[in-house]
Amino acid sequence: MAYIMISLVSVLVLCISAAEGRKTLHPINGEADGICKTLVERQGYTCEEHTVTTDDGYILSLQRMPAAQSGMKANKSPVLLQHGIISDAISWLFNHPNESLAFILADNGYEVWLVNTRGTRYSNQHRSLSPDDKAYWDWSWDQLTAYDLPASVQYVNNNTGQKLHFVGHSLGTLIALSALSQDKVLDSLSSAALLSPIAYLDKISSHPTKIAADIFLGDVVYWLGLRKFNPIGDGGSKLLEHMCNLPFIKCKNLFTLFTGPNCCINLSTIDVFLNHHPQPTSTKNLIHLAQMIRSGKIAMYDYGDQEQNMAHYGQASPPLYDMTRIPNDFPLFLSYGGQDTLSDVKDVQVLLDNLKDHDKDKLVVAFMEDYAHMDFVMGVNAKQVLYDNMMAFFDQA
Repeated sequence: MAYIMISLVSVLVLCISAAEGRKTLHPINGEADGICKTLVERQGYTCEEHTVTTDDGYILSLQRMPAAQSGMKANKSPVLLQHGIISDAISWLFNHPNESLAFILADNGYEVWLVNTRGTRYSNQHRSLSPDDKAYWDWSWDQLTAYDLPASVQYVNNNTGQKLHFVGHSLGTLIALSALSQDKVLDSLSSAALLSPIAYLDKISSHPTKIAADIFLGDVVYWLGLRKFNPIGDGGSKLLEHMCNLPFIKCKNLFTLFTGPNCCINLSTIDVFLNHHPQPTSTKNLIHLAQMIRSGKIAMYDYGDQEQNMAHYGQASPPLYDMTRIPNDFPLFLSYGGQDTLSDVKDVQVLLDNLKDHDKDKLVVAFMEDYAHMDFVMGVNAKQVLYDNMMAFFDQA
């Protein structure tokens, strides 16, 4: 019971943070300089800031790392790294260079591209809308699939003249799977690596996330008129700080509560993570994910009644994303963790069942018994136990 109560408190913290988070916290040191100057160039790597505008007007920030720390120019295919929800591209840069995927790829000859999802700190511009406008936040991962991913992939393809490898973590895997099932971006990709894949979600074992979905928490926030979900607004941060000072709550345990018991993260890295994250997302995005948890389906956003669904889709219920339509000969690398409470083993198995006809030499599955959700991007041993195998897969794709 105590565990469930703490879970509920955690969910309420996020809800209250969203309700009060109308303002952004003071910027972190170096934020105005962008990701290149903040985290990449300080480690001795060359980095370029880029932007691409999606077909629906969102201006996304990308970073290009064209060379190794030694200065040797990339001689392998480009790799695009796509982060997960309430995160941004900094996720791939937290650790020491020999432990962070972006640096590791660059040092192994790949041209690395990082992308930041709409609404996050470095991708908060639009051709005509302001983040203060409710309309700016009128999107879910449907739009990330339809607009953000194709725009990012095409931009890298146009700038390099090469097909690229894709690496996604968490929500980044969902938008890739959905796009591949609709024959989007296939012509520009050589392969996709899915780390801690999010697809089917009804067996999710993260108690706070499950509770939030079951009580329609995102819907309540949306009905209150809050279209932007900002967990680190001023009010929410003060409440979270107060909670962290309570003798029976350790905030680092809240991290575990949502993601599972990560085995291999340096505690100092969590402090860096909390200095940069969580990032804003849309309330509608959270509602969409909650719909997946309740329904057990991978479907487009459900507008709640047949009339609205008919207006948007021409049918009474939202169309499904059919995972069996992913081409069987498209190279996929999929890695999931035995301790992950967001990408639950049982849910991943449903995805694998959908991929049972995939060409055996085009599908690599790596099960990490000790890994939880964040070990895949922050684990200090990820290079040895995961990334080296992934790079070998790229070289064979």
